[in-house]
Amino acid sequence: MELLTQSYWPMLTSPSIVPWTVGDALREASQAVPHHTALIEGVKDPSARRTWTYSALWDDAIRCAHALLQHFEPNERIAVWANNIPEWVILEFGAALANITLVTVNPAYQAAELQYVLQQSGAAGLFMVEEFHGNPMAKVMAAVRPALSNLRTVISIDSDWPGFLQSGTSARPLPVVGAQDIAQIQYTSGTTGIPKGAMLRHEGLVNNARFVAWRGGAELHQTWLSVIPLFHSSGSGLGVLGAVQTQGTQVLVPQFIPDTIMELIEAYHVDVAPMVPTMIQALFIHSNVVRYDLGSLRKVWSGGTNVPPDLVQLVETQTPACFSTVFGQTEASPIIAQTSPADSMADKTLTVGQPLPQTAVKIIDPGTGLVRPIGISGELCVQGYGVMAGYFDAPVATAAAIDLDGWLHTGDLCSMDPRGYITVEGRIKDMIIRGGENIYPKEIEDVLLSHPAIIEAVLVGISDPYWGEQAAAFVQIDPTMALTDEDLDALVRERLAAYKVPRYWIRTDHFPRTPLGKIQKFRLREQFASTPTQDAP
Repeated sequence: MELLTQSYWPMLTSPSIVPWTVGDALREASQAVPHHTALIEGVKDPSARRTWTYSALWDDAIRCAHALLQHFEPNERIAVWANNIPEWVILEFGAALANITLVTVNPAYQAAELQYVLQQSGAAGLFMVEEFHGNPMAKVMAAVRPALSNLRTVISIDSDWPGFLQSGTSARPLPVVGAQDIAQIQYTSGTTGIPKGAMLRHEGLVNNARFVAWRGGAELHQTWLSVIPLFHSSGSGLGVLGAVQTQGTQVLVPQFIPDTIMELIEAYHVDVAPMVPTMIQALFIHSNVVRYDLGSLRKVWSGGTNVPPDLVQLVETQTPACFSTVFGQTEASPIIAQTSPADSMADKTLTVGQPLPQTAVKIIDPGTGLVRPIGISGELCVQGYGVMAGYFDAPVATAAAIDLDGWLHTGDLCSMDPRGYITVEGRIKDMIIRGGENIYPKEIEDVLLSHPAIIEAVLVGISDPYWGEQAAAFVQIDPTMALTDEDLDALVRERLAAYKVPRYWIRTDHFPRTPLGKIQKFRLREQFASTPTQDAP
């Protein structure tokens, strides 16, 4: 492509879109490589690890689809509330073949969160494990079930699964499923408040996984580490469907235990490892990495939150793997842009790459809607196959997110260089307006993080009766290194204009995060408001 002068990336039409459903993706793989290992259950005990060939996984998915149709009708919604277990994957494919929409639920949810998702989605059924990571899920479900009038059926995967699979009959043919039908309802991560249910089409999930695998350099028949939670679109979409469409072997990790994951990488010669940055940090910094042979790793992909440059360098120096940075959001199925493994270290660490194929991207002035010149920040908007059908039962929120021309307004502040590489600057709602001056938190956060004593830094806007807003900085500081408020002030003032110096400094050792590691700034604002020791504005 010619160098760009405006922040608009036209839709590239190669590779092409395949009009597949989630079920089609598994069907194609099972016909191409029926005896190839498709799925390995990565539990800690090697003797307890179950495996499926593509033929066996297809057979179980068909049985699951028929069983589902004994209990539910096509186009109904069922929820799955479980960790990364093989039954989750079988449900994903079974529901797709039965044209039943899968509602994904975080296994860490407590009563109010579970009730909200099941109630808002109108789920007719729930498949669940009875306990995970100390969460007494059976007790939680028992407490909220009386309030869920739409919920007809609850099936325990721990005790009811074999009987459920046997309950189906092939006498009722499976329905015709279209690529534009809704495969999943994925609830947004909730960085700004109450989650909304993004309705994701089969075509969006399938092709997004294909394009990420293509851009990321995955090859046929490689082994994938599946450690991102399946309830997220990067887990059940990118992870599961990426492995299947490259006819790969998926090592499914039920719980994040660093030493177990390292052993799985070594034992099964894992080639491709999509992970969020906090997972990479836990594996390469906090685990005993030198004990394991990671020589099989070829591709490590990461995103979901800022990817520190040191992390990219760490992966590429300690393993043979090439790093690829991904960027997106649930509403886009989910990946919008990605770096290539062949990109420079600067591009991998300072940008999130170019838009994926079949995706148009523009960066606009949030006020006027006009496309920004190259290098000027604005709101990133995306158009294409991956854009959600809308938020479930939320027409007002849908209209606010997707305009009449089909552009998804992401709310992300980004800039684009002449090659189409995108740099993420922050979130529009995170922008702080102090006395008419725009303050972009990422700019100040980057300055703070340049100091070796600062482990994490997050800025939020705090209401102020005179200035409109003031900046409050939450910082995690290395306990072996002392920094006063005056030191922090001076650090920012030396590099940036005085109005960008935060008004408040709050020290913390814990940041509230979503399951994929995104910091929930609205929680920090709540924390600030509830702290009586703060000076009055």
